[in-house]
Amino acid sequence: MKNFLRQRIPYVEFDYQTLLTALREYKRPRDRITRLLSQGTIVRVKKGLYVFGENEGREPAHKGVLANLIFGPSYVSLEYALQYHGLIPEKVETVTSVALGRSREFTTPLGRFTYRTIPLFAFRTGVERVEIGQGRHYLQALPEKALADKLYADKVPPPTLNNIRAYLIEDLRTDPDALRALNPDLLADYADRYRSRKIRILASVVDRMKKAAGGHIHA
Repeated sequence: MKNFLRQRIPYVEFDYQTLLTALREYKRPRDRITRLLSQGTIVRVKKGLYVFGENEGREPAHKGVLANLIFGPSYVSLEYALQYHGLIPEKVETVTSVALGRSREFTTPLGRFTYRTIPLFAFRTGVERVEIGQGRHYLQALPEKALADKLYADKVPPPTLNNIRAYLIEDLRTDPDALRALNPDLLADYADRYRSRKIRILASVVDRMKKAAGGHIHA
């Protein structure tokens, strides 16, 4: 049964319809699903979304893929993406995303997934497709967009150059070299899309840091 499922379901993460299709030869596929869950062969992440169990000889489920599937449209951003891009030092356990609609939170057997909302015009830019092999991928913010999303979501003292710099270095403990590697032109574009003075000042802070270090803006 295990090999049978693995042959019919190529990915670790799969939805209810995929599971029903794989079990189409059974007279009572829903009863079979209940048994597979009780045996730990599959795990329900949330209603309609499943992964193979840890002992089924498959690679672990990818949290970025799960984040896109649990609630959407969405993309991984904020602290989780900042850690991925090497901008902050702390290990982030909660998978953080941004989405349209109201903010949401899901506690699952595979961890906690949170979703913050941003304006539609800002949602449509600054996202890359991260390929993880075997035809699997997920959407994640570019480093500049992840930082802009984070600043937009957080409450910051009156937005001035000094306050935004302190927020970056003291609150987020952002790596200065990683900040200097960012593209201030992208941040300025995101500021326009967000209509955000905070992000406009963020672009200025990064631009000044680059010029002070004699850096060049990356395309």
